[in-house]
This record gives sequence, structure tokens and C-alpha cells, in this order.
Amino acid sequence: MTVLSSGWQDVIMGIALLSVAGILFWGVITMGRGGAYNKSKSNTIMRYRIVVQALALLVFVVLLWLRRS
Repeated sequence: MTVLSSGWQDVIMGIALLSVAGILFWGVITMGRGGAYNKSKSNTIMRYRIVVQALALLVFVVLLWLRRS
């Protein structure tokens, strides 16, 4: 089985990675703009990123485990 033939696994991993990237860019844009919104939301956005990044890592490990089986 090649890496590209897994189909749904690639879609799930892509969604997980795009979610992390989206939250990361949201945080960078918020930090760049500054102001009251940055002060009130920057810590929350960082927490979202950490949680989504952990979930993406968990998805990655589960998909590797499924490919091995």
C-alpha cells in the first residue's frame, strides 16, 4: 500500500494540520494588530492552538497505528 492510496486518512490528517495552521495564523494576525483585542484574546488563542495541536498529534499517532495493522 502506498502512502497516497489511504484516502480518508489523508483527509483527516489534512484537516488536523490545517486547523493548527489556521489557529496559528489567527494568533499571529491578532498579535500583529495589537490593541485591546490582542490583550484580551492572545492567551485564549494560544490555548486553543495547544489543544488542537495535541489533538492533531493524537490523530497522527492513531493513523500510524491503523496503517501498521
